[in-house]
Order: sequence, then C-alpha cells, then structure tokens
Amino acid sequence: MIMASFAQINDKCLQCICKTESGCRPLGCAFDVNSDSCGYYQLKQLYWVDCGKPGGSLAACSKDKACSEKCVRAYMTRYASRCTGGRTPTCQDYARIHNGGPNGCKIAATAGYWNKIAPCYNSG
Repeated sequence: MIMASFAQINDKCLQCICKTESGCRPLGCAFDVNSDSCGYYQLKQLYWVDCGKPGGSLAACSKDKACSEKCVRAYMTRYASRCTGGRTPTCQDYARIHNGGPNGCKIAATAGYWNKIAPCYNSG
C-alpha cells in the first residue's frame, strides 16, 4: 500500500488564516456567498460536515477556537494531498483550499486570498 506523505498545516499558517478570516475573533454567523460563514475561520456548513462535524453543530464549533482548529486541520488532512497531487502542501495550498474548497489550490480565483495571507505568513 502506498500512502502519500504530507505535513500537517502548521500553527503559523493556521494563525494567519484565522487573522485574515476574523481578526481571530469568534464572529457570529453571517450570510456570505450563498451560505452562512461562522466564527474564527468563517466556516461554512459543508466545510464543517467535511471536517467530521466536531462540536455538535457548526454554530457551537465555530465559536470555540480549539474546535474550529480541529475542523480546519481535519479538512486539510482530508483534501490537501489530493489537491496537490501528492506533493507536500505548502501554506499557500492550505490557504487556497480553505478559501476555495477541496480543489482550491488549483483554482485561479483563490490566488487573491493567498495574497492576503502571505504577508502574515512570510513575516519574521
């Protein structure tokens, strides 16, 4: 059996996504691009389902930073190596997947989102 090896999303990348999405605050749910986005990472219902439904509900998990991070990490574990074709994902890949879904690292429209994350991630 061959398994793809890849690194987990690192804490700095996760923190930069959090800062970009909400100023790293537990924002309430608000309608954004066809559905509600909630909490620290502006999670959507389908994202929360794909990450394994931690915390019992999207609203509850999105208000809890540890639960939200567990969800983002699980989502990246599920989709990152598939999106990159087995190549070790970078923070850019993770950020673009977070923004654009399972194939976000390949979608041109997510490049602008990475441009918001990059200054934070590339700073000292």
